Amino acid sequence: MITVIGLGTAKGDLTKRGEEILLSAVKAGRKIVVRTAKTASYETVTALGLPHVCLDGVYETSRNFRTLSKNLAKAVTDCGEDAVYLVDGAATEDYSVKALQKRLRGKIEIVDGVSKITSLVRAANFQSCSYTAVSAYDLLEKNSAEGLSLPLIVYDMDDKGVAGDVKLLLADAFGDEIPVRYLCGGGAKKAALYELDRQNHYDYTSAVAIDEIGLLEKKRYTIGDLKEILYRLRRPDGCPWDRVQTNESIKMSAIEEAYELVDAIDCEDDEKILEETGDVLLQAVFHAVIKEETGSFNLADALTGVCQKLISRHTHVFGEDKAKDEGGALSVWEKNKMTEKHQTTFADSVNDVPKCFPAAMRAQKVGKRAAKAGMDFADAESAAKRVEEELSEWREAYRNGAGEAVEKELGDLLFAVVNVGRKSGCDCEKALKESVERFAKRFTLAEEKALLSGKDVTKLSEAEWDEYYLLAKAELTL
Repeated sequence: MITVIGLGTAKGDLTKRGEEILLSAVKAGRKIVVRTAKTASYETVTALGLPHVCLDGVYETSRNFRTLSKNLAKAVTDCGEDAVYLVDGAATEDYSVKALQKRLRGKIEIVDGVSKITSLVRAANFQSCSYTAVSAYDLLEKNSAEGLSLPLIVYDMDDKGVAGDVKLLLADAFGDEIPVRYLCGGGAKKAALYELDRQNHYDYTSAVAIDEIGLLEKKRYTIGDLKEILYRLRRPDGCPWDRVQTNESIKMSAIEEAYELVDAIDCEDDEKILEETGDVLLQAVFHAVIKEETGSFNLADALTGVCQKLISRHTHVFGEDKAKDEGGALSVWEKNKMTEKHQTTFADSVNDVPKCFPAAMRAQKVGKRAAKAGMDFADAESAAKRVEEELSEWREAYRNGAGEAVEKELGDLLFAVVNVGRKSGCDCEKALKESVERFAKRFTLAEEKALLSGKDVTKLSEAEWDEYYLLAKAELTL
């Protein structure tokens, strides 16, 4: 069985048990393998006068950190099943040891040593006892999976290139002017984050430590910070307006902010899109915070729900279903959605379309869901014929002067027009919105032209208005 021993971070850190096992192994003629001679703890090996081999050459032939760990594990295994492997720090924190455990399926003996993370925390001098420690080579994965929180130590920052990568990732999370401590060789130096890859020296002891920062001192914020701000505003000594809001009182704000985001997208204004995206997010978190106060659910529940939904409905990505194109993906989504919502009929799906949707949007969604059951027009031309029929029925009702009937037939006519849009692949809500926008711009220009001609627009005939409107239409290429 291969034995792994942690040497600690400096000469003299080797534990009594580790030393006994090591000296016993030498007497038994077992091969001693040292991960690297370029650490302070290596002096323990030389002080004991142990015969050994170093694996520094493996570093030079490994393309990256991941392959290095695997190559070190292979080199140790090649030394024989009774080899003793010495690593700096605590053995359980060493990536090559983890690779060795995987290679040998855990059939190794581990004797831990003094943790290098512990020594880094001591040098960082954090104000609190809680902290996160992560290797520079795991930082991207850690950030993607869980996000980063403070206090934080990033170690294994052994060269300038790695330090630059760490700086960019941390700057995105916390801002590049955040105060940090650059740790190296047991010492600590205060710096701003943007200076992290401008230090004079980097080695295996290099790390960066960032202590906790007060809410008001932060330059970058997280969704957790947004939640904390709302907690503060809702406290008895918080904001009088925020304290009294309910889900009911702020529900229309969600709609307003969503429309403002759509408007910013239509304007192709990234600065406004950024702002409005934040405002939409605020509404969602605000609703979750209010519900948390009643014990109904909290923000973590909401995030869990939407993540579970994305996974369970994308079975063509996370499961066994197949989807060759956009239409296939949408069909899989709709099938899974009906199953999750316990919708046993297509009518359940049709009636599930929110009644608060804008009319054109709701009409299109209802028509689309009914089409899933096979109730649909063959094509856009077929749908257009229904428009002619509905227009005829509207005319008859209008001629008869029946107010309710006129409105009813108008609704049928509009629904028929929406079906034409749907069957021709158009977004009816978007199409109508943009048509209204075009009309508003053309009307504005037509009125300007009439006024420049000295006309009283309230006295223009239908033909005159048409003339000015057509002039504006020709001038505006919308």
